[in-house]
Formats: sequence, C-alpha cells, structure tokens
Amino acid sequence: MVDDNVDAAESLGLLLGHMGHDVQLAHDGHAALEAARMNRPQLVLLDIGMPGVDGYNVVERLRADPAFARIPFVAVTGHGSDEARRRSRHAGFAEHLLKPVTVETLRGVLDRFQP
Repeated sequence: MVDDNVDAAESLGLLLGHMGHDVQLAHDGHAALEAARMNRPQLVLLDIGMPGVDGYNVVERLRADPAFARIPFVAVTGHGSDEARRRSRHAGFAEHLLKPVTVETLRGVLDRFQP
C-alpha cells in the first residue's frame, strides 16, 4: 500500500492485515519503487496524487521492468475525473478505486487479482 497520507496508508494496511494479507507500506513514490523492487508484491495499491514521483510515474517505471509485467496495480485515489481514469489506464493500472474504498470493494479487488 502506497499513500503519502500516512494515516490512510496505515489504516488500509491494518485492514488488509486483518484480512490475512502481508502488507508493505510506503509513503512516497521513491519508497514505493524501492519496496516493490525488493519485495516483489503480488498486488500494489497505489495513490496517484503524491508529491515528487506520483503514482502514474511509479507504475510506468515498474511496468518498464519485465518482472512487473503481471503484477496488478490498483489506483486508490481521490482523483475520480474521466481524465484521471484515462491516465491511470494508460499508465498501466488495472483498477481505479476512488477514496474512501469500502471493505466490499477492497474484497472484490483482492478476489479478482490474488492468485
């Protein structure tokens, strides 16, 4: 889970942990890139609007690495415009979820993308 809002990241991380998932948190794009390369996640929940390296750029950089070709990236963001959704698809996000994400929506995403 990557979000520059530390409280939001930790809350969603706790929820995912209670759902039985191992969770790695990052709070900016650079930390997200490093954590993904070190941990090879099965799924990445990623905020778009972060300072510095934003979520679009994180996904584009990781998608350039063949090791991340099959890993689903899910935008978890406050940006819900048609343009934000178009940009997320173009960058390589598999899903675009608008904050706040409900438990039911999160379960649905996990069911679709977890092996």
